[in-house]
Amino acid sequence: MDEQTLQFYRGNAEAYSRRTFTSRQARLTAFLALLPPGASILELGCGAGGDTAEMLARGFDVRPTDGSPEMAAIASKHLNRSVETLLFHDLDAIEAHDGVWANACLLHVPRNQLADVVRLVWRALKPTGYFFASYKEGDGDGRDTLNRYNNYPSPDWLRATYAEAGKWSSLTIESGEVIGFDDKMASMLFVVAKKAG
Repeated sequence: MDEQTLQFYRGNAEAYSRRTFTSRQARLTAFLALLPPGASILELGCGAGGDTAEMLARGFDVRPTDGSPEMAAIASKHLNRSVETLLFHDLDAIEAHDGVWANACLLHVPRNQLADVVRLVWRALKPTGYFFASYKEGDGDGRDTLNRYNNYPSPDWLRATYAEAGKWSSLTIESGEVIGFDDKMASMLFVVAKKAG
């Protein structure tokens, strides 16, 4: 991960953890509906653990992780359970999870490394497992107003990147808008991919 971006989350973990995210509730609900009851879910970039708490409350077996040790510590306290510090490139699970939830975190992976990270996610999924990720839409990488790196993909670029990373039986991309930590509206791409069986 980009070092300046990681330092942003390490330095702003407390402030970030106080934010509430209601807009993604419907997407999380739709994703969970694709999975069997009690499914194993790997969460990347769990932040303060809000989505983790919701998944646990619905009876799913969740492995929450975050790249920032400070954020993982906050999530551990919030969830009253251990949260791993895990950088995307260190993911080494093999066919271990029914789903991978990566909300607004893989958007920070350098463009030339995203296929490698998606390949690790593909490997971590069981056959026919589902993978959700969201990205800020654009046509080339850059930094936002908080100096965080974003890969700013287009839908076509994402489709090509996912295809390079593994074999999927389906891949859908929806668009929408969210208000970011910088209080600015951002156009987002929401990707749901199903690993081929």
